[in-house]
Amino acid sequence: MKKLHFEGMISMEERSLKIVGADKSFFNKITNTLTRILIPTRIGINGMLISIKRNSLIKAFENYKSDDEKFDNSELEKKYDSAYEVYLDSLDKYVLDSIYKKVSNGTASEFEKDAMARYYEVTSLKENEYIEYKYRKQKYLLELDYEGIKLSGKTKLIEKYDRFYISKMDSLYKSILKNYSIKVADTTNKYDSTKEWIYTKIFHTLEDYIQNILSLKLEINYDENLKNVVSEYEKFESYSVGKLDTKDNIEKNMILLGISRKLFTHSLPLIVAEQCYEKLLKDARTLVQDTKIAAKREKVYAMLINLIEDYNIKLLSTKVYWETPSKREEYKAFWNKYKEISKLKETDFIEYVKQKEILFIKNDIKNIENSKIDYSKLIKYYKRKLVDYGVMKEIRNSYKSEGKYLKLKSKEVA
Repeated sequence: MKKLHFEGMISMEERSLKIVGADKSFFNKITNTLTRILIPTRIGINGMLISIKRNSLIKAFENYKSDDEKFDNSELEKKYDSAYEVYLDSLDKYVLDSIYKKVSNGTASEFEKDAMARYYEVTSLKENEYIEYKYRKQKYLLELDYEGIKLSGKTKLIEKYDRFYISKMDSLYKSILKNYSIKVADTTNKYDSTKEWIYTKIFHTLEDYIQNILSLKLEINYDENLKNVVSEYEKFESYSVGKLDTKDNIEKNMILLGISRKLFTHSLPLIVAEQCYEKLLKDARTLVQDTKIAAKREKVYAMLINLIEDYNIKLLSTKVYWETPSKREEYKAFWNKYKEISKLKETDFIEYVKQKEILFIKNDIKNIENSKIDYSKLIKYYKRKLVDYGVMKEIRNSYKSEGKYLKLKSKEVA
């Protein structure tokens, strides 16, 4: 793809957004009046030019995506790239020439004010995060035009544009996520070592994609292969309304990661998805420790168990390269035990759930007992669960499991 050029954009982007006040000179009042009169004309011209360039783009896209062997595909791609660049330039010019002026002169609608605010939000990335800016700028302009197309109610235009829009948005979202993946894998000191802000951006980007692009794909039956994500998408929808607490947000992000393993395996590779899962596990473990009300803590604990299962079954079971051979052997032993327990599912479901939970608890204790984070309260909670299930015995201030005593300080309460 050719590098996009936004001529004349830099100086305009650097302007501050100022609403013209009431105290003006006579000359300024006259200028303001003339501008109010001229803006609708400029919008009309821009609208017509955008429409022409949009139609050329759609035609170039359809030719590029066709399977006609009579044409040189590389030449069709060049024409498509060129049409896309010209189209984006026209959209950018519309924002700067029309929306900006209307906001500046106090004649903008709420939609236009919001559009301008989002424009500034995107362009603020340019200096320090140019790669992200480059993709998000395109995404913003396409979304802006798509909103107008939908409002037009022109069914044929919408149908044609949908194909281009989904294809291009897929590419942009993958590029954005790939950029975040590189940052997560970065071992330099340029970024915060905890990378919390990158994880947040990854989850927000996945949520944005599922709400705006995946939902559109499912609505128009864009791809038959998407049937395998419908059930997970429906789970996600249940978290898209109402106010979410910390537990709900962790569960929502868990669903997002599950869907990402099917839609973004290359742009969000396993090594990055693994770190995202570990981030959620850390948050979930901390939440179990911090929740004081017993009933709420049980719900958070159930969520943690589901997350542990997702992490081990959906992700680690597909892992090929391990840090050390010992880690791989440890997981192999866990996996064999899990498969053995899974045989109970058809014959004794209650026992299957119990044995699976016990396996997850024991495995997670191994994972966190030497952690830099203080999980002592969670470990006590886990051991209390094992006592309740009869696989551990509590003797005075210690727990006994498989002939070994696991001591607790007398002042600690499980």
